[in-house]
Amino acid sequence: MSTINFATDAAPDFDPTQFRRDFPPLSNMTHLASCSQGALSTQVSYSLLEIVGSLQTSAAPWDVWVGKVEQARADFARLINADPSEIAIVNSASEGAYQVVSSFAWTSRTGIVTSAVEFPSVGHVLRAQQAQGATIKMVSDRSDALEVPAWEKLIDESTALVSAPLVSYHDGARPPLAEITELAHKAGARMFVDAYQGAGVVPIDVKAMDCDYLVAGSLKYMLGLAGVAFLYVKDGIDSERAAELTGWFGRVNPFAFDPELVDYPTDARRFEVGTPAIPAVYAAIAGMGLLLRVDQAAGFAHVLRLGDRLAAGAAEHGFKVSRSDNSERHGPQVAIFADDPNELGAWLNERGIMTAPRGELLRMSLHYYTTDADIDTAIAALAEYRSVEGGRG
Repeated sequence: MSTINFATDAAPDFDPTQFRRDFPPLSNMTHLASCSQGALSTQVSYSLLEIVGSLQTSAAPWDVWVGKVEQARADFARLINADPSEIAIVNSASEGAYQVVSSFAWTSRTGIVTSAVEFPSVGHVLRAQQAQGATIKMVSDRSDALEVPAWEKLIDESTALVSAPLVSYHDGARPPLAEITELAHKAGARMFVDAYQGAGVVPIDVKAMDCDYLVAGSLKYMLGLAGVAFLYVKDGIDSERAAELTGWFGRVNPFAFDPELVDYPTDARRFEVGTPAIPAVYAAIAGMGLLLRVDQAAGFAHVLRLGDRLAAGAAEHGFKVSRSDNSERHGPQVAIFADDPNELGAWLNERGIMTAPRGELLRMSLHYYTTDADIDTAIAALAEYRSVEGGRG
């Protein structure tokens, strides 16, 4: 399923300094928190002014707004090598995941295989289907979830759906999606990928991945805002159950305005619900416009190189790094254990270094705009914390 050659040496030149010029706040901070919220770009700022402008020139510019929704659909399709007809616009990844799992009948096959590296919100959606007859099988150890045998033990002819993330929210690890997808399809099950924790920096080619569903949102690495997400549905594949969470954007003709007609498009739009969050759509287009300028393979090779530097620097100063020994599992994040990650995060924040503490870990995420100078700053601060705080980690 690998969509690029991750070898840094093979990547064409990439200029992060040029990319980060569109992010004015980065002149005042070291931004290592894209796993929580991407940095604010000039384009996103202008996009919000643009929607205000649309309201100043028209009382209800629906034709403009619907056009923006279609542009966002087309841009995301281009970003992941899909057709726009394979993309549903939803409000969140949770909603996208729900639309997928609620389309299964859970009769002849009832199994859902998931893992400990699942983002909690998706895990909650999967488990809620137990009330409809689904059964859950879980790879309960995060390290095991990065290895194929753990999945192979659980995926069988009772499995209807296998779910795995592109990147783990926990520490940025990347499960072996190609092998997991092959196991799912060999057993006659479908494959769902939550790409929210990597879309925007980890290259995605859904045709090469051969997944059946993929969801991602505009927040985080995609450099937009919360409120809009994208659900990929391969070739508009059939559902066992029609979407019960539906609305006027899920109709064949949303502007028919017939409350008695509940018809469904044959493509991914059948999973859409009500009015999209238009301001978030504007911001999503702005974010994707930046991403589409970058060669994804070169950009991710840059991210991986900086991640290796940051992980090595943190380890050198005595921090335990949550990272696989297998470099093929490395993602856009470096996570270190700390006695009090929130305290460490606040200490770094006071020095202009933005991170994302979560649980027992302090997460530091990298983007195309991250530079070697950012890594130098972070490593120096971690070393100072060690010395000033008496060796706490």
